[in-house]
Amino acid sequence: MAATTRPRTSRLRAWLTLATDNWLSRGYLVVAGSALGFFLWAVYLSPDPGFAAIWPFAATLPLSAVAFLAPSPELDPSVDWLTPLLFAAWVTLCALVNAGLLGMAVRAFRTRSAA
Repeated sequence: MAATTRPRTSRLRAWLTLATDNWLSRGYLVVAGSALGFFLWAVYLSPDPGFAAIWPFAATLPLSAVAFLAPSPELDPSVDWLTPLLFAAWVTLCALVNAGLLGMAVRAFRTRSAA
């Protein structure tokens, strides 16, 4: 059983390494994390969140555009408290994927310039 979970763990670890092993990806994660922190502060602590979701949404485009498929409080009021948490989890996943793609681009650029 451990043999079947090992490749999945190593792939995840390789992707997280791509997302954090260069300064461009780290800087991107700081920007996306700051935008997400502002969103969570505005939703849960601010009296008027306004358009707070725009910042994390814009920071993690194009993958975050799928967040429009999240459940809407107008359709089902029982998930009103869950929607910001689902959005935050989705933005976090989008940020990690985008940072990994940036890491792949930086690694390819370094390899090409070294050759």
